[in-house]
Amino acid sequence: MKRKQSGLRIMSRLIVLVKPLSGFMCLAVLLGVLGFLCAIQITVAGSLTLLTAAKISGGTAIKTGCVCIIIFAVLRGFLHYGEQACNHYIAFKLLALIRDKVFKAMRRLSPAKLEGKDKGNLVSVITSDIELLEVFYAHTISPICIAILTCLIMLIFIGRYSIWLSLVALAAYITVGAVIPLVSSRVNKNAGMTYRDGSGALSGFVLDSMRGLLESIRYNSTDKRLEEMDKKTDELNSLQDRLKRIEGHTGAVTDITIIFFSAAMLLTGIALCQKGIIGFDGMIVATVSMMSSFGPVAALSGLAGNLTHTLAAGERVLGILDETPVVEENRDGKTVAFDGMENEDVGFSYGDEKILDGFNMTVEPDKIISITGPSGSGKSTALKLMMRFWDVQRGSIKMSGEDIRDIKTSCLRSNQSLVSQETQLFNDSIEANIRIADYGATHERVVEAAKKASIHDFIMTLPNGYDTNVGELGDLLSDGEKQRIGLARAFLSDAPMIMLDEPTSNLDSLNEGNILCSINEAKKGRSIVLVSHRKSTSRIADRAYTVYRGRLS
Repeated sequence: MKRKQSGLRIMSRLIVLVKPLSGFMCLAVLLGVLGFLCAIQITVAGSLTLLTAAKISGGTAIKTGCVCIIIFAVLRGFLHYGEQACNHYIAFKLLALIRDKVFKAMRRLSPAKLEGKDKGNLVSVITSDIELLEVFYAHTISPICIAILTCLIMLIFIGRYSIWLSLVALAAYITVGAVIPLVSSRVNKNAGMTYRDGSGALSGFVLDSMRGLLESIRYNSTDKRLEEMDKKTDELNSLQDRLKRIEGHTGAVTDITIIFFSAAMLLTGIALCQKGIIGFDGMIVATVSMMSSFGPVAALSGLAGNLTHTLAAGERVLGILDETPVVEENRDGKTVAFDGMENEDVGFSYGDEKILDGFNMTVEPDKIISITGPSGSGKSTALKLMMRFWDVQRGSIKMSGEDIRDIKTSCLRSNQSLVSQETQLFNDSIEANIRIADYGATHERVVEAAKKASIHDFIMTLPNGYDTNVGELGDLLSDGEKQRIGLARAFLSDAPMIMLDEPTSNLDSLNEGNILCSINEAKKGRSIVLVSHRKSTSRIADRAYTVYRGRLS
């Protein structure tokens, strides 16, 4: 994933996503500005009322002042509620939109770009990192706009009394709202990304530890895993403590700066009052109004710590959205009916490792093609190339006479069904897992497919039958049972071409015989490519190939 984007670049890209909800954002800013102005006017009205009570000229009638204070206080409550409601509505709508974009991006990247990726880190990105963006959308964009507009209004208001007082206020707003946050962000420059990467790595380590808990127990290595987990956690805590200390220092500096400029405003007002440039009431109102207007800019100063994490999370999320897939999906290609596939002088390498070289194979309709060979010889890669999970680097693969790169990807995939060596199951019922191959399938068709895969009898021994939950990643089933569910999916599919990668590797000889018999029957109206390292599986094939060092014989 791309890294090292500037904070402004990340913020600008995240802000672009607000466009569909710009109306709500404008409303949130308007309500926020009005709310802060009401809060400021409470103190201004209070000070003017006190001037009257002290019998100093320039004040406001006590009754009028009390009524204004009550009105401003009530309005402040309603306006603040409306602002927060708009901000959170925007945030949660955009988080749903971003999750949708990330899932679509991961689908485009899969499988080539996601193989070998740290799954725990990816889970961290699509959960906690996206969740952190709520801080940006609900508590960053509108506060910045609100602070700028409120400060401009207050500068005009204070400037009515004296331009010198307005300049003091301007210096205060810039220092508290811009200088301090920028300095704090510079100090935290890379800490946020380091923390988010560390958090993702810890998530991956925990996920691996949970999945491999049984192995750790078998080899008495649980204590070692726990020590490593504690070490990673301590490193994260140490970094978090550093960030918190910087955040605390930033808050302290902000408070001291506010006090300093409040005193500067008061002293400037006293000097101007003594020279007769402004009245006593002007000195009091200007000082009180500036002191009470630090709320929006102080909030910006406090954002620096949150932005460290938020921008790091945003960069990680945008990194996934920016990732370019190895194979671009063809959305506007040709639509063809299946009439066999041809591999012509196919060559493919993973980096410098040559996998296939001069690979030639024809898959005819209504035929079973078997491919046998040792592990690592390129058998599984050939299937993935035919499904266009990767593009061939040399030669071509054609379906019905058309290069599969020119065929609409959805059309290509609808004509194929692949059962890989490791069947992935969802934390759902057995029937739901089989029905993935055809969501519209009836229960009767699911049962028929399960019978062909020799899994029906086992399912019926379970208390809940087809409604039995398989657990996370199918942990409640054996490898052989998971494999047969994968086969049931293939039999349920209407795809005219089925590719089976080691379909009987986890089965005993009896179930293997039953499966091979079902595969032989399934070839009616279908082409079947059967990959295995076992010679016994090739006995049902109409044509048998042996692959060695990327070549067929």
